[in-house]
Amino acid sequence: MKFTKMQGCGNDYVYVNCMEWQPKNANDLAKRVSDRKFGIGSDGMILIKPSDKADFFMEMYNADGSQGKMCGNGIRCVAKYVYDYKLTDKVSIAIETLAGIKYLQLAVKDGKVYEVTVDMGEPELAPEKVPVVAEGDRVINAPISVGGREYRMTAVSMGNPHAIVYVEDTKSYPLREVGPLFEHHERFPERVNTEFVQVLSRSEVNMRVWERGSEETWACGTGACATVVACVLNGLTENEVTVHMLGGDLRIRYDREGSNHVFMTGPAVTVFEGEYEE
Repeated sequence: MKFTKMQGCGNDYVYVNCMEWQPKNANDLAKRVSDRKFGIGSDGMILIKPSDKADFFMEMYNADGSQGKMCGNGIRCVAKYVYDYKLTDKVSIAIETLAGIKYLQLAVKDGKVYEVTVDMGEPELAPEKVPVVAEGDRVINAPISVGGREYRMTAVSMGNPHAIVYVEDTKSYPLREVGPLFEHHERFPERVNTEFVQVLSRSEVNMRVWERGSEETWACGTGACATVVACVLNGLTENEVTVHMLGGDLRIRYDREGSNHVFMTGPAVTVFEGEYEE
């Protein structure tokens, strides 16, 4: 199986061209290639497939083999892949995901994509759409008890479920202890990605993320988008925010006064190519 390893802000996946070939048992394959000691090593696997609704279809798997609906850093790398490998010559493309069709604008230099802006669509706030067990029509700055401590949590879906909580210092926060408690909390029937956020100013935040099925990752595109939505709704930032993560920065714009869409801009990088024996 030919593959390309790519990363966006350190969020690395194994990308496979499935336009004319399909792997068997993708869930198990994702677990094997993602293993950092016995496989290629990644946060998951992304298959690039044909679509009858858009230019391409992105099928995404977490490191534990579970399937995800959307991946913000991953979709930027899909855009780079299809342009750099000459599957398209367009700089404005549409990619179908299980969370709907996303529209992307590619920035090209010397014939290669270096940055991509993604229209991530509207955030979902209704509890049944996140999903999160809660009363009312949204969960904003609501109390939640985790590990014997009470947090103020905002729940947002950007194709994946996210719980955003605020901490004083992301660097020293015991994320590896608390992250799994959020992921498997009874209020999240499909588990949840949790963003631990430190607000630096009206235009900058630090973020660390515990992703369901992948543990802590260096970045999360949908998580960065959900974080900015939560910060805006809680009155903590303006609509345009730079999100600092372990693997780099994403620029997020929440067009709340216009389309109500969230726009994400960030890098897409090829790490290496190879062949994997199934």
